[in-house]
Amino acid sequence: MGFTIGGMREIRSGTRRRGRSSDCTAVAEFTGLWGWDVVPGARAAAGACSCGHADCPAPGAHPLDFAPEVPAGATLDEVTKAWSEFPGAAALLPVGRAFDVIEVSEAAGRRALVRLERMGLPLGPVTATPDGRAQFFVAPGAAAELPRLLYRTGWDDPRALDLRGLGPGEHITAPPCDRGGLGPARWLRPPALDSATRPPAARLLLGTLAYVAHRSRGRGWADRA
Repeated sequence: MGFTIGGMREIRSGTRRRGRSSDCTAVAEFTGLWGWDVVPGARAAAGACSCGHADCPAPGAHPLDFAPEVPAGATLDEVTKAWSEFPGAAALLPVGRAFDVIEVSEAAGRRALVRLERMGLPLGPVTATPDGRAQFFVAPGAAAELPRLLYRTGWDDPRALDLRGLGPGEHITAPPCDRGGLGPARWLRPPALDSATRPPAARLLLGTLAYVAHRSRGRGWADRA
């Protein structure tokens, strides 16, 4: 996946030893430790997007179309060189390559995460967005298979559960970057070497996620969280 123990030590200590910016160090962890591609993303301030388009439909929540992607395996030096061209850019992670995402409300996601951990099921990273969504990293292909997987577990319509699959062509904001001027994305479950490089199959989590999402909507848990 493009990382080594020596590379991990360089990334972890790079800022202290060589004065690297924290942004570059974070991006180098994504590329070098977790094996993820990273795309420089737009930032939003006072409702305006740094992409320069006055009619931008998603201010501060999309890749910069003129910025090259930083590939998985990039070293701290390579990241620093690339990111120097786009200072202050948000780090966006392309979905549908190393992982897909299953997204639910943050309140439902937090409750499901507790249940899944108690059950001892394999889990990947989980993020929380500033607009109240929880994003579970799962194996690639899950988004396309989501309706079929839900049907097999007894659920017909993901929209009725406020449950969404994100796949190829979509991007999520990597913590702790700001998304759309709303605030930072956060880790509910940070990445680790095993979970980041081998996210679980969606079918292992989906029954619990769907059940908790259904109960959250039915009983108003999200409103009380």
